[in-house]
Amino acid sequence: MTRVLIPSGALGLGYERAALARGVANRPDIIAIDGGSTDSGPSYLGRGVSKYSRASTKAEWRELMQARAEAGVPLVIGTAGTCGADSAVDWLYQITEELAAELGQKLRVARLYSGQNSAELTKALAAGQVTPLPAAPPISPDILASCSNIVALAGAEQIQAALATGADIVIAGRTTDTAIIAALPLLRGDHPGGVWHGAKVGECGAIATTNPATGTIQIDFDARGFTFTPLGASARATPYTVSAHMLYENSDPFILHEPGGHLDVTGTHYQALNAREVRVEGSKWVPAPYTVKLEGARVAGYQTVSLALLRDRRYVEGARAWADAVIGEVHAKVAARLGQPADAYDLEIRLIGIDATLGALENAVSLPTEVGALAIVTAPTEALAAEIAKMVNPYLLHHALEEDEPMPTFAFPFSPAEMNRGALYEFCLNHVLQVSDPMVPFRLVVSEVGNG
Repeated sequence: MTRVLIPSGALGLGYERAALARGVANRPDIIAIDGGSTDSGPSYLGRGVSKYSRASTKAEWRELMQARAEAGVPLVIGTAGTCGADSAVDWLYQITEELAAELGQKLRVARLYSGQNSAELTKALAAGQVTPLPAAPPISPDILASCSNIVALAGAEQIQAALATGADIVIAGRTTDTAIIAALPLLRGDHPGGVWHGAKVGECGAIATTNPATGTIQIDFDARGFTFTPLGASARATPYTVSAHMLYENSDPFILHEPGGHLDVTGTHYQALNAREVRVEGSKWVPAPYTVKLEGARVAGYQTVSLALLRDRRYVEGARAWADAVIGEVHAKVAARLGQPADAYDLEIRLIGIDATLGALENAVSLPTEVGALAIVTAPTEALAAEIAKMVNPYLLHHALEEDEPMPTFAFPFSPAEMNRGALYEFCLNHVLQVSDPMVPFRLVVSEVGNG
């Protein structure tokens, strides 16, 4: 049996301290936590930075390092720095060095790097070793070379290799969300189907419970399946909450693909052991040729945004027509004064309060008291985006619905009205890399830190 303690769904999200203390007291075999994912878009991978604050990350990592010391077991984090880029691994490693010195801990730290070299991937592409997943965009050597960061998603095998170094702490780059949970139970011979299923259910901490904010959970893996236990005082797990997590970020509620195979839960049984715990058995692991998923991000343009507030009832009611008119006027001016056709850049106005989230899919019939008109200019260069945004400015401030009405004045909440967002990144890879050895695309570095 292997007991995995999962403090929360991601480092930086928070958790109940009492729940973590219960988990440590239960004597886990390993503490595993996710560092993040691609949920917040491509910019973090493109820039190789964390979306969470350094202060919050350091505060929670300090507590987890203390919990690791008390439990005397390895602490593993996957997708370090929310994007898993090599720079994010180094960022968390630096925090770990600081904390080791502050806490008086002497530690062996294994860093698993997931960053990929575009030239090597170009060779693999030519050799037919890079294949697209469904709906993948077309790729080429030029696209690979344009990526600021490319990562491969590590699986259980790479985490096992890091643990085999005797590391107290493993800081892994991009991994599948399940890999850090599955690695040790698989290494110790627990049921493969149960391990991968339990890892999927536990990837987001207490989300698979009645009180996600409590964060901390415990999963016990064995030869037949797993037992899922929430550790928050008010959290409960039910067959519904546990089984439903197969729907989370997964296109198929019965199949989950991982490096080296897939999980099949079509024959799985869920049993409530009591008011809090759920027992799961019957999940299957189906081996397949070993592949790792690739993620890449590159600069797609540059953005400048402006926000104006419309409160006059006529303009709230006519916001869409007003926005369309502004866009038409700006396209004409840009063509006349900059010589840029409309297809050389992108201009949109999102009407916050009307349809900014769903666009044409919005079906609400009531209107708000006021509307935020968010103008977004995306262009090939930063200078062009800023110039066009300045041309938008007078229209956001004064454009009238009718030619013969008095000139209106709307409100800008900021001065200057234009806000430069810098580079806009896009995901450009949704492919898998075939490998003969799971460790080939990855790099493992072991260091001693601290002075305890």
